[in-house]
Amino acid sequence: MGYSATSLDQAAHRGPDGTRQALLSAAEHEIHLHGYQAASLSQIIKDAGVTKGALYHHFANKQALGYAVLDEIWAPQLRINWIEPLSDTSRNPVENLIGVIQSAGGALRSSDLTLGCPINNLAQEMSPIDEGFRKRINALLGEWRRAIADALTLAQKRGFISPAAEPDAAAAMLVASLEGCIGMAKNAQSKDLLMQCGAGLIDYLRMLRA
Repeated sequence: MGYSATSLDQAAHRGPDGTRQALLSAAEHEIHLHGYQAASLSQIIKDAGVTKGALYHHFANKQALGYAVLDEIWAPQLRINWIEPLSDTSRNPVENLIGVIQSAGGALRSSDLTLGCPINNLAQEMSPIDEGFRKRINALLGEWRRAIADALTLAQKRGFISPAAEPDAAAAMLVASLEGCIGMAKNAQSKDLLMQCGAGLIDYLRMLRA
C-alpha cells in the first residue's frame, strides 16, 4: 500500500471523516507491516498527511487507534470474507464453506503471504499484554467459529454430513487450522504450502459427508 504525493496534498481538503479514515488506513498499513508495538505514530501521521493535533483529535492515544483499526477495518474484512458468505442457506452448507476457502485462496495477495493474517499477528503480539485487544479478538474469532458451527449444524440437519460429526469441535479446528495455514505459509514464504494446507482442510470437510 503506497501513499502518493497527490493523496497527501489532498489531506488539507478532507473533512473530519476523511481525516479519520486517512489515519485509520495509514495505521492499518503501519501496524500490519511492523506490528502494533513497533508501529510509529510519526509515520502514521506522515502517511496520512495530517498533523499530530488531528491524530489526537480523533484518537485519544495509540491504543485507541489500534482498537479502531481492529474494530473498523480488520473485523469487517473478516466478516465480509469468511462469515457473511456462510449465511447463504440456499445451498449445501459444506460446499458453501469449501467455496469460501477456495475464494480466499484465489484472492490471496502477495502482502498476505509476506505479512500474514493481521488479526492473528495481533493476537500473538498483544493478547498476552493488552486485555482490550484480547477481548476483541476473542469475540471476533468466537463469531467466526459460531458461523462455521452453525453452517455445519445445518448441514447435519439436512443430511449432508455424518450425524457423528461435532460441529463445535470441527469449527474450532477449522478456524485454528486456517490461521495456522497462513502463519506457516508466512514463515515459509510459500504460496504452494498455503494452497496445500487449504486443500487438506477441504479434504477434511469432504470426509464429513454422510
